Order: sequence, then structure tokens, then C-alpha cells
Amino acid sequence: MADTLRRLTNTSSFSVLQDKLESWHKDYHVISCDQNLNRCCELIEITAKIQGQLFAILNLTAAEGGHYAGVDTLKTRLLPWLGSCFSMARPSVSDDTSLQLIQDSAEKDRKIRELSASHENDLQKLETQLCSARLQLESVRAELLDAQKELDETKSKSTTTFLATEDEILQLKADLRSAHEQVDIYKRKLEALDDYERQIRLLRDEVSYLSTEKAMLQARLVRSRSPSPLSRHSRSSSPGRSESPTRAQLTNSSRHARLVSRFNDLYAVERLDAQALLRRYISDLEMVQRIIFIAVVESFKTAKLAYRQFRLRVRKTLSTSHFGPESLEDAAVDYIVRNLDLYDVQTSVNDVINAMNVNPRISFPPEVDFVLISSLIREACRVAFAMQTLDPPLDLGFATDGELYNDIKYRRSYDSEFTAPLVMYHVWPALTEGNTVIVKGEAVTRSGALWSRSRSRSSSTSPVRSRSLSPTRSLGMYFRITF
Repeated sequence: MADTLRRLTNTSSFSVLQDKLESWHKDYHVISCDQNLNRCCELIEITAKIQGQLFAILNLTAAEGGHYAGVDTLKTRLLPWLGSCFSMARPSVSDDTSLQLIQDSAEKDRKIRELSASHENDLQKLETQLCSARLQLESVRAELLDAQKELDETKSKSTTTFLATEDEILQLKADLRSAHEQVDIYKRKLEALDDYERQIRLLRDEVSYLSTEKAMLQARLVRSRSPSPLSRHSRSSSPGRSESPTRAQLTNSSRHARLVSRFNDLYAVERLDAQALLRRYISDLEMVQRIIFIAVVESFKTAKLAYRQFRLRVRKTLSTSHFGPESLEDAAVDYIVRNLDLYDVQTSVNDVINAMNVNPRISFPPEVDFVLISSLIREACRVAFAMQTLDPPLDLGFATDGELYNDIKYRRSYDSEFTAPLVMYHVWPALTEGNTVIVKGEAVTRSGALWSRSRSRSSSTSPVRSRSLSPTRSLGMYFRITF
């Protein structure tokens, strides 16, 4: 009996039963109905096993007490309990097997407790690591806040510096604007000074003219007071000649020098500007130079025609009211010199462009027009018109492709063949006064200029030209090529 009681004590059956009851109580509302029934049956089985062992101990104890020992206890406690309809079922296994099962269950519970303990230890370690990670995160957050504060301070400093830089830029822009305004003021003053100088020159010319007229009037007055046969003979022999010079005659030399200088400026400034403008659309330098040369030549032709027409209108207007010592022709020229701004230069520019459009020696891309060089044409027309008021007038020298090179009339261009005797084409016309060359022109000399000229004439009727020829010119060229 003592051994059986000792084994029951070592198995801790009641502790196992209590633990299972507590575990079931905790998981009762979590697990399913079948699991709850299984756990209840398991507890009943454990209880039955323990009761079986207790009844075995009871039986052994009663046997050790004899036939009459413990009868009162059994009558007062066991029999009433059994009378309450409780019947003890014998286990289906032996006592040893039951004890082995209880030991296995206890061993499993011990392992579970060990695993739970290790799990709790791991959980504590994880909580410790989590706490350390939180501390590190807090330190990183503190560092981040410090960095944000430094960044804000840097931004505020940068903003202040930027505002200061913007203020400096605005101040510099204001200074630059004021400097431009001062430059404009100085330019206006310079233009006003040029106007004053021009007016001074005109006034000086007027004074010279009046002084000369005064001297001549005084001389005439002296001659009228002391007449001589010679003077009467001279007056009777030239009744139509002007006795006092006009403004045009007095300023002829100064206008001559100014117009020659202006012609040189056309070559040095306006020509290069027009050439740079045309090179944007035409890659062939020879064609560009031909276009500029023909534009200048056509400008002089048109300006001379316009001058003749303008002079005829002025003579017709002055013929009804003219009187004085100068002739009608001199009065008309003097009027034109005084009123050069009445020249309708835009009409001449349009005539020049129309003449260039039908010129077979030049071509132009279809997307542009000769209006591009209208500034050069306009200035050339003005200079040519003013040159016709000189005595003698200035004009362009005759020029044709393939002519014999004349060193007095032209200078060779930089890309010429200096041994070639013939002119390939002209870059700039020569300015002449009668038969005298005033300003040299520029020409390109190449070997085989005559052959190149004939080839250019035959290719001028090519359909790639952007402008069609006039019907008369096209028909004439067609008959020349055909026959």
C-alpha cells in the first residue's frame, strides 16, 4: 500500500488535474465545442484513474486493518456516497499503464512549461531589444531634429543672402538702366550737336553765298555808276548767263566731296550688310556679289531717270514765275538742291526691285525677295539722285562681263587670278566724272571669263530660277537659243 501511495504522490496527478482545469478554463471560450468535450472527457478519465488508485489504496488499507477495522468509517462515509447512485467504473487498463500515462502527461506538461519559460525568456529578450531600438530611434529622432534646426537656420541665412543678392542685382539693374538713359541722353545731345553742326555749315554756306552775292552786287553797283563799253558789250553778248552764282554752284565742291565719301560708305558698310543678309539664303558668293552689283547699277539708272523727270516738273513749275539774274535751268537745279527730301525714293526702290526680278543674270530663292536689300537700294538711289545735281554730274562707269581688265578703272578682288586679262564679273562699279575715274570699282578676274559668261547666259533660262522672265525677254532668248 505504501508503494502505491508513493507512486501516486510522485506522479502529482492532482497538480496535473488542476493545471488542465485552469488551461481549459482559459481556453473554454476560444476553442470549439468538440475540443471542450474532449478536454472534459480527458479530465474525467484522469479523475477516474486517480479514484481507481485511491480505491485500491482503500482496499489495501482495509485489508491491513482486519475484518472489523474501519467498518464504521466505511458505513458512515463510503456507503452513503455510493448510495447517491455513483458507480465507479473500473479502468480498462492496468494500474501500471495508468501510472505510465500519467507520467507521460506530466513529462509533456513539464516540457510545455520549459518551452513556455524559454518563450518568456525570448520574449523578454525581444522586449529588451525593442527597448534598445526605441532608445536608438529616439536618439536618431533627436539628431534629426537637430539637423532640421540646422537646415532651417541655413535656409534662413541663405534666404537672407539671396535677398541681399537680389537687392544688389536690382541695384545693378537700376544703375544699368540709368547708364542706358544717360547714353541715350548723350546720343540725343550728339545728334542735336550734329544737327547744330549741319545748320552751322548751312548757315556758313548761306553767309558765303550772301557775301559773294553782296560783293557781286557792289561790283555791279560800281559798274553801273561808271559804265564802260566793255561791260555793256559783255552784258549784251551773254544775256542768258547768270551773273550771280546760285546755292547749288556755291556748294558744288562740298557736295561733291560729301557724295564721294557717301559712295565709299556704301561700299564699305551697306554693301557688306546686304552681303551678310543675302548669304543667309544664298550660299553662292558669286551670285550674291552679282545681285548687289546689279542692284547698285539699276539704282543709278532709276535715280537718273527720276531726276530728269523731277527736273522737268520743276522747270515747268518755275517757268511761269521765274525772274532774276540766274537762268531757269540754274534756278531748277538750285531748287532741287534745296529740296532733296521731295524725291520719292520709295517709287525708285520699287522700280529697281521690279527690274531685278526680270534680270536674267541673277536668281533668288522663291521663299525670299529682293526687298531684303531695299536699304542698300534706297541709299544708292538717294546718292545717285544727289549726284545728278553736281556740275558735272557723277555717274557709274560702263561695265560688262568679259571686258578687258582696266587697272585705272578697277581693282582686283582677293580671290581673283591676277594673271587673267578679262573680267569674270563685277563686285562694285566705278564712279566716274565724265571720262575721269573718281573712285575705283572692284572686279573678279578669272581665266576663261568669256566661256563662263556664255555658259551663264545659257543657264539663265533654266527653270530653277525663282522668278519667271517677262514674255518678251523669254521669247527673245528662246529664239536665240533655238537658232
